[in-house]
Amino acid sequence: MEISEIKQLQINATKARMGAIIGTYNAKSGHPGGSLSAADVFTYLYFKEMNVDPQNPDWADRDRFVLSKGHCAPSLYAVLALKGFFEWDELKSLRHVGAMLQGHPDMKGTPGIDMSTGSLGQGVSTACGMAKAAKLDNKNYRVYTVLGDGECEEGQVWEAAMFASHNNLDNLVVIVDQNGLQIDGTVAEVGGIEPLDKKFESFGFNVIKVDGHSFEELDSAFANAKETKGMPTAILMQTTKGKGVSFMENQVGWHGKATNDKEYEIAMAELQAQLNELEGEA
Repeated sequence: MEISEIKQLQINATKARMGAIIGTYNAKSGHPGGSLSAADVFTYLYFKEMNVDPQNPDWADRDRFVLSKGHCAPSLYAVLALKGFFEWDELKSLRHVGAMLQGHPDMKGTPGIDMSTGSLGQGVSTACGMAKAAKLDNKNYRVYTVLGDGECEEGQVWEAAMFASHNNLDNLVVIVDQNGLQIDGTVAEVGGIEPLDKKFESFGFNVIKVDGHSFEELDSAFANAKETKGMPTAILMQTTKGKGVSFMENQVGWHGKATNDKEYEIAMAELQAQLNELEGEA
């Protein structure tokens, strides 16, 4: 990728982080930590990788995306707004009764959402179904799903992995956001999922490990996935929970709570400073 393209992705990702903070602050609830760690991959998918049309969100030949860790919708919503699926101001009504944007993705109420998710482990299974459907229908669209690392403690994840490999779903990319933290503490302490790469390999996946905040590494990984035939790909991303907001980074307490007024001002000021620097370099 050109430096200018990387810079624009970084700008959009920073805006997405701001959107996640705006949404959870106005909701007075939500999950900012994991939303911030996944903002870069959401940005890469919608602004570089996926073939989608905001003016025709139900286009039959579009690529599909399933947010298996559905609680991290705030930054996904921000990316969808930046892409043009709906207005930015919708973010301020996050989790409000009757609003378009609910706490977990709703495919019936939100343009750009391909699957309603939230119950951990189920999203990756539906992504497998979508990928299999593409094969049966001789369609060329690809399917992407993002899981949390804590989510990989769910048995259904591995049932889905077995299905994906058995059916040679090379049009499926499973992305694991490895920020190392879940609601009860560190993933290592709670569930001990390592070695995750060896587990996916044993289930028949092409496995790629990347820095989930590096657009260069993400670009290389997704290119590798497209070139891989006859087997699904798992991209394991090392990320920082709460990325971009100093007092949230690597703090398990920010898994599922919103900022108060003072914290909101600090978070937005930090992200705005990052945005100003990036836009000054662009």
